[in-house]
Amino acid sequence: MADYKCLTHQERHFENCSIVPIRYEDRFLIMKWRNEQIYHLRQTKPLTEEDQQRYFDEIVSKLFIYPQPEQILFSHLENGVCVGYGGLVHINWTDRNAEISYIMNTSFEKFHFAKYWSNYLTMLKDAAFNDIKLHKIYTYAFDLRPHLYTMLAENGFKHEATLKEHCLFNGEYKDVVIHSLINDGI
Repeated sequence: MADYKCLTHQERHFENCSIVPIRYEDRFLIMKWRNEQIYHLRQTKPLTEEDQQRYFDEIVSKLFIYPQPEQILFSHLENGVCVGYGGLVHINWTDRNAEISYIMNTSFEKFHFAKYWSNYLTMLKDAAFNDIKLHKIYTYAFDLRPHLYTMLAENGFKHEATLKEHCLFNGEYKDVVIHSLINDGI
């Protein structure tokens, strides 16, 4: 497992879960979940194994060499098994903000959505605010999963904006909803 230069603590733990720098061994699980959940991602077509391999070889592997990478990706583990992945993406190091990205094992979405999201956010907030000292983290979500907003509110996020008919999805324009959390500690 590689280390991010910008993180003092590479691993975070909460209850029986952890986040660790994205593991190469999880790449095809991640691809599977992304393809199953393409409906809520900014992904225009299903990924192939070749696409995923190329992404890890050409993009992910280079994230570890920069002191301020464009994204910091994690594998989310429960008892050592990958249950999701995500991170801080579109990091703006000047303004100290980043978008949150996260997807979980598709089979957990129906009954364990809030549990895994909340668990993940607890650890991600620690990395974002206490380690790399970001000022603000936010979500950018197609208005397709209203249960996401309840869970975000329960974790301290505030509705910041709704971008009306912002994205074309399956022939219909969908709103994009933005929730954010500001680091009051810096």
